[in-house]
Amino acid sequence: MITQQQQNNMQTASTNNMMASPNMARTVNHGAHEILDVHEVISGTLGTIDQYLMFEQQIKDPELKDIVVRQRQFITDQYNVLVECFKTGQDPSHPTSSYMMKQSNDVVYGMKSSQPTKPKQSAAEIDDKCLSSLMLGCMKSSAQTMTMAAGEATNPIVRRVLQDSIPNYLEMAYEIFLYQNKKEFYQVPQLKEEDTQQLLNSFATSGGSQGIQGTTQGMQSNQQNRILQ
Repeated sequence: MITQQQQNNMQTASTNNMMASPNMARTVNHGAHEILDVHEVISGTLGTIDQYLMFEQQIKDPELKDIVVRQRQFITDQYNVLVECFKTGQDPSHPTSSYMMKQSNDVVYGMKSSQPTKPKQSAAEIDDKCLSSLMLGCMKSSAQTMTMAAGEATNPIVRRVLQDSIPNYLEMAYEIFLYQNKKEFYQVPQLKEEDTQQLLNSFATSGGSQGIQGTTQGMQSNQQNRILQ
């Protein structure tokens, strides 16, 4: 038989559990889509770090090896920042930083004749052109995956870390592209001059900013008139 004291203790325990539940819910401040998408981002980033480590052992060009070392160090730091804020839902120990590439922004345009590309028949055929292409694919894929995850993130800190990381991955992709372009691994075709000019001049600015400003001022004036009435 349950005594009155036991009933009181059970009611007190039940009340404490009800009060604790909202606090527990607030500590897990991530949505379901966010959890799944960020988990995919982190797994992909971990794979990129491992691949870069393998690339570093195979690359022959010192310039490309410098790129892969610097990018792997940067990606590893960004990985740590994302993992930290994802697990805690709070600010990481240090914010995201900006990647600084060493390549110039000069792009060589035009196509030169070259041999058709085909699948490699042995690991010995894997060269710097192939490895740099794999690096570029990693960076482009990471930027796309992070963009998708950022759109689903509900935690403001995780969302900001993802948003701030995307330009860095695009910058690293651009650095690899510039290296490839300089080495003639990645050639950039162009349209005919007249076609380029026609497309460039096929749009014009709206000139609507003054109209928007005037509309805004008119709305504010109408609102003030309504308040005065």
